[in-house]
Amino acid sequence: MMAKAARAAAAWRAYRDVTKPGTPGVMARVRAIPRMVGAVMRGKYTGLGKSKLALMGLGVVYILSPIDVIPDFLVLVGVADDFGVFLWLFGSLLGESGRYIDHERDVVQGRIEN
Repeated sequence: MMAKAARAAAAWRAYRDVTKPGTPGVMARVRAIPRMVGAVMRGKYTGLGKSKLALMGLGVVYILSPIDVIPDFLVLVGVADDFGVFLWLFGSLLGESGRYIDHERDVVQGRIEN
Protein backbone atom coordinates (compact mmCIF):
# COMPACT_ATOMS: atom_id res chain seq x y z
CA MET A 1 0.00 0.00 0.00
CA MET A 2 2.83 2.41 0.85
CA ALA A 3 4.51 1.76 -2.50
CA LYS A 4 1.29 2.63 -4.34
CA ALA A 5 0.98 5.86 -2.38
CA ALA A 6 4.61 6.73 -3.13
CA ARG A 7 4.11 6.12 -6.86
CA ALA A 8 0.94 8.22 -6.89
CA ALA A 9 2.76 11.00 -5.02
CA ALA A 10 5.62 10.90 -7.54
CA ALA A 11 3.15 11.16 -10.43
CA TRP A 12 1.44 14.10 -8.71
CA ARG A 13 4.81 15.86 -8.19
CA ALA A 14 5.65 15.33 -11.86
CA TYR A 15 2.29 16.77 -12.90
CA ARG A 16 2.77 19.75 -10.58
CA ASP A 17 6.28 20.34 -11.96
CA VAL A 18 5.06 20.17 -15.57
CA THR A 19 2.29 22.68 -14.97
CA LYS A 20 4.45 25.31 -13.21
CA PRO A 21 4.78 28.50 -15.26
CA GLY A 22 8.18 28.77 -16.93
CA THR A 23 8.96 25.05 -16.83
CA PRO A 24 9.15 22.76 -19.85
CA GLY A 25 5.77 21.34 -20.85
CA VAL A 26 4.86 17.69 -21.24
CA MET A 27 5.62 17.50 -24.97
CA ALA A 28 8.99 19.23 -24.57
CA ARG A 29 9.87 16.73 -21.87
CA VAL A 30 8.70 13.75 -23.94
CA ARG A 31 10.75 14.96 -26.94
CA ALA A 32 13.79 15.37 -24.66
CA ILE A 33 13.73 11.73 -23.47
CA PRO A 34 15.63 10.25 -26.47
CA ARG A 35 18.24 13.06 -26.25
CA MET A 36 18.58 12.47 -22.51
CA VAL A 37 19.03 8.71 -22.94
CA GLY A 38 21.66 9.28 -25.62
CA ALA A 39 23.51 11.83 -23.49
CA VAL A 40 23.52 9.49 -20.48
CA MET A 41 24.81 6.59 -22.59
CA ARG A 42 27.60 8.77 -24.07
CA GLY A 43 28.54 10.11 -20.64
CA LYS A 44 27.60 13.69 -21.61
CA TYR A 45 24.92 13.98 -18.90
CA THR A 46 25.63 12.82 -15.38
CA GLY A 47 22.38 14.03 -13.82
CA LEU A 48 20.85 10.59 -14.36
CA GLY A 49 22.80 7.48 -13.49
CA LYS A 50 22.98 4.54 -15.85
CA SER A 51 21.55 2.30 -13.13
CA LYS A 52 18.39 4.41 -12.83
CA LEU A 53 18.16 4.55 -16.62
CA ALA A 54 18.40 0.74 -16.70
CA LEU A 55 15.67 0.52 -14.07
CA MET A 56 13.46 2.74 -16.23
CA GLY A 57 14.18 0.48 -19.19
CA LEU A 58 13.10 -2.51 -17.12
CA GLY A 59 9.91 -0.62 -16.29
CA VAL A 60 9.17 -0.17 -20.00
CA VAL A 61 9.87 -3.86 -20.64
CA TYR A 62 7.60 -4.85 -17.73
CA ILE A 63 4.73 -2.71 -19.01
CA LEU A 64 5.06 -4.02 -22.57
CA SER A 65 5.72 -7.63 -21.62
CA PRO A 66 2.85 -10.10 -21.77
CA ILE A 67 4.35 -11.80 -18.70
CA ASP A 68 3.46 -10.15 -15.39
CA VAL A 69 4.46 -10.73 -11.81
CA ILE A 70 0.74 -10.56 -11.00
CA PRO A 71 -1.36 -11.91 -13.92
CA ASP A 72 -3.93 -9.56 -15.46
CA PHE A 73 -6.70 -12.15 -15.08
CA LEU A 74 -6.67 -11.13 -11.41
CA VAL A 75 -8.32 -7.98 -12.71
CA LEU A 76 -7.91 -5.37 -10.00
CA VAL A 77 -4.56 -6.52 -8.66
CA GLY A 78 -3.09 -7.54 -12.04
CA VAL A 79 -3.87 -4.22 -13.70
CA ALA A 80 -2.89 -2.24 -10.60
CA ASP A 81 0.70 -3.48 -10.67
CA ASP A 82 1.09 -2.44 -14.32
CA PHE A 83 -0.48 0.93 -13.53
CA GLY A 84 1.81 1.40 -10.54
CA VAL A 85 4.88 0.77 -12.67
CA PHE A 86 3.46 3.14 -15.31
CA LEU A 87 2.93 5.89 -12.71
CA TRP A 88 6.48 5.50 -11.42
CA LEU A 89 7.92 5.46 -14.94
CA PHE A 90 5.81 8.44 -16.07
CA GLY A 91 6.76 10.51 -13.04
CA SER A 92 10.43 9.57 -13.24
CA LEU A 93 10.78 10.21 -16.96
CA LEU A 94 8.98 13.55 -16.85
CA GLY A 95 10.98 14.71 -13.86
CA GLU A 96 14.33 13.58 -15.23
CA SER A 97 13.68 14.95 -18.72
CA GLY A 98 12.72 18.32 -17.21
CA ARG A 99 16.04 18.42 -15.36
CA TYR A 100 17.79 17.43 -18.59
CA ILE A 101 16.16 20.31 -20.48
CA ASP A 102 17.39 22.68 -17.76
CA HIS A 103 20.87 21.15 -18.18
CA GLU A 104 20.70 21.69 -21.96
CA ARG A 105 19.75 25.33 -21.42
CA ASP A 106 22.65 25.80 -19.02
CA VAL A 107 25.09 24.27 -21.52
CA VAL A 108 23.80 26.48 -24.35
CA GLN A 109 24.06 29.57 -22.15
CA GLY A 110 27.64 28.61 -21.25
CA ARG A 111 27.08 27.96 -17.55
CA ILE A 112 28.45 24.43 -17.76
CA GLU A 113 31.58 23.48 -19.64
CA ASN A 114 31.84 20.08 -21.33
